Amino acid sequence: MALTFNNPGEQQRWYAVNDGVMGGVSHSGFSVIEGEGRFHGEVSLENGGGFASVRREPNDFEPTLADAQGIALTVRGDGRTYQLRLKSTSLGDASAYRVKFTPAQDTWETLHFPWSAFEAVRRGTVLSDAPTIKPSDIYQLGFLIADRTAGPFCLQVKRIESVS
Repeated sequence: MALTFNNPGEQQRWYAVNDGVMGGVSHSGFSVIEGEGRFHGEVSLENGGGFASVRREPNDFEPTLADAQGIALTVRGDGRTYQLRLKSTSLGDASAYRVKFTPAQDTWETLHFPWSAFEAVRRGTVLSDAPTIKPSDIYQLGFLIADRTAGPFCLQVKRIESVS
């Protein structure tokens, strides 16, 4: 099963969680425009901030994520490094599994991430004693930018799909 962005209603399923939770002033959003999703906004390093993120529940994946070998993203970037983050019932609420990626700027590319590419983190710190990711326990997916660089960003997303 794949998540595409042909339905403008998809935009309503995404919500932002930015560094304002700790006093920062970064902002972000998720838009669905012309068949693509766009994670966009501006990272600010003021007030100890420095991250922006968007999230959604992966209900379109639930029947097939449990049997998947990983996730593939079809994306186009802006030269910045992003994270695909997966929340799991295997970890505490403030933790997630992440994989970092820096997509091409001028062309769409499909990046494949096997489950083994993900590492467990809590507020940016790697959790060396965390359990291995279990696809059936994933209840949320999202994108995060925390590259210690202030300024605007835009990650374009054509497709998110489970890999068999």
